[in-house]
Amino acid sequence: MGVAGQPLVSDSICIQGFDPSLGIIGPINPLMPGISLVPRPPVPAEIPVVKEIIHCKSCTLFPQNPNLPPPSTRERPPGCKTVFVGGLPENASEDIIREVFDQCGEIVAVRKSKKNFCHIRFAEEYMVDKALYLSGYRMRIGSSTDKKDSGRIHVDFAQARDDLYEWECRQRLLAREERHRRRVQEDLLRPPSPPPIMHYSEHEAALLAERLKDDGKFSEATAVLVTWIERGEVSRRSANHFYSMIQSANGHVRRLMSEKAQREEEMEQARERFRNALLAILAQFEQITAVFTAATRQRAWDHFSKAQRKNIDMWRKQCEELRNAHSEEIMGIRREEEMEMSEDDSDENPSKKMRPDDSALAAQACALREENDSLRWQLDAYRNEVELLKQEQSLAPRPGDSSPRGEQRLPFLQQSILGMQQQLRGLQEELKSKEQEMERAKEEQRRLEGELRALREKVSQVQFTRGLPFGCKELSVQLAVRGPSISEREALLLGIVSTFLHVHPFGANIEYLWSYIQRLDSKISAGELEGLMVRLPHMFKQEFSGVGATLEKRWKFCGFEGIQSM
Repeated sequence: MGVAGQPLVSDSICIQGFDPSLGIIGPINPLMPGISLVPRPPVPAEIPVVKEIIHCKSCTLFPQNPNLPPPSTRERPPGCKTVFVGGLPENASEDIIREVFDQCGEIVAVRKSKKNFCHIRFAEEYMVDKALYLSGYRMRIGSSTDKKDSGRIHVDFAQARDDLYEWECRQRLLAREERHRRRVQEDLLRPPSPPPIMHYSEHEAALLAERLKDDGKFSEATAVLVTWIERGEVSRRSANHFYSMIQSANGHVRRLMSEKAQREEEMEQARERFRNALLAILAQFEQITAVFTAATRQRAWDHFSKAQRKNIDMWRKQCEELRNAHSEEIMGIRREEEMEMSEDDSDENPSKKMRPDDSALAAQACALREENDSLRWQLDAYRNEVELLKQEQSLAPRPGDSSPRGEQRLPFLQQSILGMQQQLRGLQEELKSKEQEMERAKEEQRRLEGELRALREKVSQVQFTRGLPFGCKELSVQLAVRGPSISEREALLLGIVSTFLHVHPFGANIEYLWSYIQRLDSKISAGELEGLMVRLPHMFKQEFSGVGATLEKRWKFCGFEGIQSM
């Protein structure tokens, strides 16, 4: 600060990161409250600081040559409030030193040495940065030119025990505040402790029995009852009281079951409303799709402009995608309902538990059928898109026309058509595989139904023999259990194979027989045919003919011999 009372230099230039509103150098300590909450002021770019001549009452300070390097300083100690000032004139007194450095801030103490240096302790840390600004100035006392009245001062950080002690005390204070803040926060986040449980007495037991009958206080009362039982309060004397309380707790079961039934009824009603709303939305989607289908017909399509056709086509695709997604969601809901209904039927009908395979196959066939329908819808949608792309390609300009836009669009349309065709082939293959799986599932279901009918016939025959004599009863049971159960398809195959082998009295190998049967049923394999014949040793027998390399295995029909032996 000069003679006129103006500051030597602005705080923002002298002290980098200094905020005058806070009165501290920021950031000094990251744990200090408020420092992390206040945004730091924008630090200006490298602004050249122009030092001027400073006039005081007793001396004058002249700046150093700006071309010279700035004076060096040591590393700043933590909590530094003391500076070292060297290069003072020999005739500089303590009053002159206070006059020069009072403009940097409040001075606590000045310790002057006889060797032209001193230590100055300020009240705050940011005042040290203002004092460092005076480093490099040449001090001249009055207007004298004597060497003892002039000198180049050097200001640097000084390490003092008092500064370090105050800084450590402040850090310990901040650490205590931080620990207290964390402890308060943990206390706020800690769950409340459960209420204390009173000790058992007949009076408390009577009050607890009344609370057990109240629906609002039932949870708290059961907690007290469980605690008493776990503590071992049950004795021969108090057993009747505890039995009555347990009976009161059991009385809430009927209430809970009625509430559950009410909630299930509400859920069913909500599900029914949701299903009706989805069906209404799907019906509206179908109507919108019908509108787009009518608009894309040739009679109306020719009257729209190119931009209008593009928008209509885009809207139609979006509507079809949303409709397909919506229909898949509805089918998923129906599938879940059918599975729930099948589970309910199996629970209610114990006789249906004998057929778990049939229900699983039926559910699988239903799921495959629905998936087949969805794939068919997607296939129809892709076919419509391919047809539209073909129409657009036919409406595109010919190669002889001088239309660069049509030439650019033609490869794009061709690529789109190729992609659609590939997707169409993939969907067709997937549809064929699903149809084959459905056929196999149906075949398995028919086989199981045939086995079930055969088992029922055997059971009815066994039941019929209950009124017969002992010998007849045993014979009928043997006849019922003797033969393996076969399906209608296997019976038909047995008839054809028997006729074929009866015509060939010397027998036939399995390859010859399989080649003949495959003309009638292309799905049958040689292993399946041989397994069917092995199951019936009284009808078919296997013989070997030839020697060495000409050894051949032949099957012969022996049904008449089997009847005679039986």
